Amino acid sequence: MPVDADQIRALCRALPRSTQHWVRDREKFRVGRLVYLTFARDETLIGFGYPRELREGTVAAEPGKFLMPRPSDLRYQWIAARLGALEEQEMTELVTEAWAMCVPKFLVREWFSRPAR
Repeated sequence: MPVDADQIRALCRALPRSTQHWVRDREKFRVGRLVYLTFARDETLIGFGYPRELREGTVAAEPGKFLMPRPSDLRYQWIAARLGALEEQEMTELVTEAWAMCVPKFLVREWFSRPAR
C-alpha cells in the first residue's frame, strides 16, 4: 500500500533533533538549519536528501517513482519521489537515510541500533 503524508510526518517527528517548519507555504523537516525533507504543496511529492552520485541511476531505474530535483536544486544532495509510488518500508529507509545525512553520527548509530518497535 502506498504511503501518505501523515505517515511521513509521524516518522519525521519521531527522529531525534528533527523539527517541522513552514516556509512559503511549504512544509519542511530539518535538523538545525539543514532541510532533509519537504512536501510539495499538494502532498503528492516529497523532496529529500539523497546522495548526488546515486540520483541519476535511481531516477533512470524507476522513473515512475523518482524524479530529479528542480534545476535550482541540482547542486544539492537531493531527489524527489511520488508518494503514491512508495511503500512504507521503502519510505522509512529513504526518510531515515535523508535524516542521517544531517545529524551527528552518534545519533545515527543510536537510532539504527535501538530495538525494533
